[in-house]
Amino acid sequence: MNEIQTAHDHDYSVTLVTSEMAGELAVSYEELQMKVDELQHQLETMQLQCRFGLQRIAGSDENIRFYTRFASYKHLMAFWELIEPAAKTKMVRITRAKVANFEELTQTRTTKLAPIDELLLFLMHLSVGLLLRDLGERFGIHRTTASRIIVTWSHFLYILLGSIRLWIPKEEVKALLPPEFSAFPDTQVILDCTELNCQTPSSLLLQSEVFSQYKSHTTLKAMIGIAPHGAITFVSGLYAGFISDREIFKLSGIIKCLTSDTAIMVDKGFLVDDLVPCKVYRPAFRSRNSQMSREDVQHTQSIARLRVHVERCIRRVKENKLFDKPIPLSVCGSIDQLFSVACFLVNYQNGPLVKSWSVKC
Repeated sequence: MNEIQTAHDHDYSVTLVTSEMAGELAVSYEELQMKVDELQHQLETMQLQCRFGLQRIAGSDENIRFYTRFASYKHLMAFWELIEPAAKTKMVRITRAKVANFEELTQTRTTKLAPIDELLLFLMHLSVGLLLRDLGERFGIHRTTASRIIVTWSHFLYILLGSIRLWIPKEEVKALLPPEFSAFPDTQVILDCTELNCQTPSSLLLQSEVFSQYKSHTTLKAMIGIAPHGAITFVSGLYAGFISDREIFKLSGIIKCLTSDTAIMVDKGFLVDDLVPCKVYRPAFRSRNSQMSREDVQHTQSIARLRVHVERCIRRVKENKLFDKPIPLSVCGSIDQLFSVACFLVNYQNGPLVKSWSVKC
C-alpha cells in the first residue's frame, strides 16, 4: 500500500506585545506625527512664498494698505462680504473664446485663483500699478490670464458699484452737513476737475484734441463731485484734455440732479451760472483796476477752505499708482472704467476726510 503522507502541524511563534513595547510604539507614533505636522507646515509656507495671495499679506494692515488702498484687512473683508454674492452669481468673465450669447459667456470656466485673490490681483494692478508680467509671476498665472482678470473685474465693479446710488438726496446731505459749512448750508455738491496724462497720439488732429493747456501735456479729463461730508457723489466720464470745465459740466449730466433749493461749490473756472437752476458758490474775481473788497476776500477764503476737501478726495483717487504714468493708448478703451472704479472705491477704502467728522458720518 502506498503510504499516505500527512502534513504535520507547525507551531508558529507569536510575539507578545508587552506594555513597555506599547508605550515605546506610542511615543514613536507621536514623534512621527509631530514630524509630519512640521513638514506640512513647511510645505504650506513654501507654497505661500511661491504664490502670492491674500493670506500672505493678511497679517499686516500696512501691506493691505500698500497693495489695495484699503485701510486694513478688516475693511477689505467687509467690502468683500458686500460684493461676494454678486461675484459668484452675476460676474461675466472675459475669455479668449468667441461665444454666441450671454448664457454661454456666464458659464465659462473660471481661473485657478480664488475669487478673492482675483480681486487682490485687480487691486494690486490699480493701487500699485504692477505690470501684467509681474502679476503673472506673483500669482503663478500667464500674463494674458492676468489681463483677462483685470478686464473682468473692472467691468464687474464698474457695473456693480456704479449701480449703487452715488448721488445723495438733499435731505441726507443736510443731515450730514459738517459745522464748517454753516455759512453755506444749502451746499449739495463740491465740484472740481482732474486730469490724467496719456500717451501722445501720432495723429496731429488727435493731439490737438487731447492736449491740455493747463498741464502742457496730452491728458484725459474728468469731473468729480463730493458731498460736504466728504463722500464722492458724482463721477463724470473721461473727456479729451482740451475740453473746458464748463463743457464737461454741461455734458456730464449733473445739471438734471440739481434743484432750485440747493447749491454747488466750484472753482473760478466753472462759469456755469446760466446753466444751473441753483445757487453757485464760487471765489470772487478781482477786477483789473481795483482791489477786492473785504467781503469778497473773506468770502473767497471761506470757499477756499471748504473746496480743499474735494482736492484732497481727488488726491486719494490719484494715489493709485496706475495713474502715475501716462495712460497708454492701447488701454484707452478700458481706462474710463478703471478710473470710475478707483473713484467708487474711495468711499469704501478710507475713513472720513476730517477725523472730527467720523462720529457724525
